[in-house]
This record gives sequence, structure tokens and C-alpha cells, in this order.
Amino acid sequence: MKKAIALVLIGLSVASCTQTEKGAGIGAATGAIIGGAVTGNVRGAAVGAAIGGVSGALIGHVRDQPGQCYYRDRYGRRYIDAC
Repeated sequence: MKKAIALVLIGLSVASCTQTEKGAGIGAATGAIIGGAVTGNVRGAAVGAAIGGVSGALIGHVRDQPGQCYYRDRYGRRYIDAC
């Protein structure tokens, strides 16, 4: 059952339109798999999916902007600037 859910999530992420949506889908699927495997319960999978989805969306959003890169400052804040 877990493999079927993972394949459906990956299939949905590939069918997305923009890089942001693709990044969010792939991040959520990967986060759910890792969170479920590490914790062994549904709550861990849900938290992993949420964290992975947000991270993937941020990375995908940067890919939609050619010539822009994703950086972190020394305080850990994320920002986008010219490469």
C-alpha cells in the first residue's frame, strides 16, 4: 500500500505545470516517504510531506526565474538574487 501511494504522489508531481508545482510535488512525496520510514507512523509521514513540499516549492520557484539563484545569509535567512 505504501508503494502504491508513493507512486501515485510521484505521478502527480510529474504531471504538474510549473517548476514550482513540480518541486512541491516531488518534495512532498520524498518528505512523506522519508518521514514515514524514519518515524514509522502516519504523523511522521505528514510532517515530512509538509516540510518537503515547502522546500520543494521554494527550490522550484527559483528554477522558474532564469538568472536568479537561491542564497542563505549568515543568519540562515533565505533570499533570491542574481547569480
